[in-house]
Amino acid sequence: MKTIAKIQLGQNGPLVSKLGLGCMRMSSIWGGATPDQTESIATIQEALDRGINFLNTGDFYGAGHNELLIGKAIKGRRDDAFISVKFGAIFHNGQWLGMDLRPVAIKNFINYSLTRLGIDTIDLYQPSRMDNSVPLEDIIGTVADLIKEGKVRTIGVSEITADQLRQANRIHPISALEIGYSLADRQIENDLLPAAKELGIAVVAFANTAEGLLTGELNAPLPQDDYRNHFSRFQGDNLIHNLEKVDILKQLANSKGCTPTQLAIAWVKEQGDHIMPLVSMSRRSRLPQNMEAMAIEFTPEEMNTLNATFAVGAIRGGTYLQR
Repeated sequence: MKTIAKIQLGQNGPLVSKLGLGCMRMSSIWGGATPDQTESIATIQEALDRGINFLNTGDFYGAGHNELLIGKAIKGRRDDAFISVKFGAIFHNGQWLGMDLRPVAIKNFINYSLTRLGIDTIDLYQPSRMDNSVPLEDIIGTVADLIKEGKVRTIGVSEITADQLRQANRIHPISALEIGYSLADRQIENDLLPAAKELGIAVVAFANTAEGLLTGELNAPLPQDDYRNHFSRFQGDNLIHNLEKVDILKQLANSKGCTPTQLAIAWVKEQGDHIMPLVSMSRRSRLPQNMEAMAIEFTPEEMNTLNATFAVGAIRGGTYLQR
């Protein structure tokens, strides 16, 4: 049954599901084990069956593995899926080397993506980050040329500043901004979110649980082999302080009969009709719970409690989300 609400990408763009499926964790990104491919494909297909049509990937996820996976999952049902692809990040042996946003590289990337996905047109194509190595005009202009060629449908951007967003939109209408956003990471509310709303650009919000901080499942200290130990947010007294904030989220979730993760997703959903929570999943079992989060509503008192508890600066320490 298709019950997911829709969101419009850009002022005159396509309608897509207001809950997006992030496919990154279906591939090995940092050298870890690759999740079960059969289950990942089944997760994508069931998401499509349930009306979640926004599929988000990057051509560098698993060195193309993620795109190949999506290609298998959507074979024979291309019209059911809206494919969002990020490009530009360069990896070698699981290590990030930097960005390549040259026009010649973009024209190379697009053809490999189309081949791996088994499609003729990518619905939303976007540089994964801006590093000022190539003029914005050249990057956005190249993708605009790909639209003219029929290889791209709409243009998105990811992890940029408000000034860059305005500049990009002047070069060519931008349909979507992909950015990390959660109760624990609200810095973009100062200028980037208002700029996107003013320009009529949809916001694809990833990391809704802030690297798992908001799931309510963490305890201090983290295991020594946990990758999050590299981030100051998850270290020492910072983590103890932050988990005290999460306790309030857990209490509210308990009173509403849901999980902290569901509340974290629902809070993002409630921040605007133009904002889409992008939730990473690799198992079908998570689909019902995440879809239920999209139906959660808050009283004014509950929203005030969350906004006060997780005001900007309330969470100590940072992660890679803080640019």
